[in-house]
Amino acid sequence: MGRAARQRGVAAVEFALCGIIFFMIVFGIIELARAMYICNTLQEVTRRAARFAANTDFSNPTAMQQVRERAIFRESPGLLMLADPVSDEHIRIDYLSIPASATVPVAFTGGLPASPEQNRENCMADPNGAQCIRLVRVRICMPESGDCDAVPYKTLVSFIPIPFGLPQSTTVVHAESLGLPPRLPPG
Repeated sequence: MGRAARQRGVAAVEFALCGIIFFMIVFGIIELARAMYICNTLQEVTRRAARFAANTDFSNPTAMQQVRERAIFRESPGLLMLADPVSDEHIRIDYLSIPASATVPVAFTGGLPASPEQNRENCMADPNGAQCIRLVRVRICMPESGDCDAVPYKTLVSFIPIPFGLPQSTTVVHAESLGLPPRLPPG
């Protein structure tokens, strides 16, 4: 048997071995770039949601759903582009008060004021009261979690597991109008 006959399949085997390594590196670079994109985009999503929520009526569920949708660059419920599994359901909006006795802002636990008008009255009466919304906090969390559990990263190619949670990407802003139209000065 000649040397050429023995070498016939070697090129295919070498290409297969080198091809596997090459494509693993390419897919690894793509996943790393996508992970960095998602981390940066989630910060922008929380910033947008906080800005919208600070000026939206918190007592209107439809308006709050629109805040979540607009924050993920959509006009309807769904996933954030190129960031599966993050969707509008992962955006958690909390309203915070700043009690005089506390050293850090406190999330509302007993329920929000009934309306933006009620919040304005509460804040005028006692700016450091427990029923005065002063700050809006937005985080990226698992929808059904009591605490703010991290959303697990989901790779594009399922056979390459990358076990890490996406950052919470918290943004806190001052509550602005909360959807309340400005009052005109008397007459």
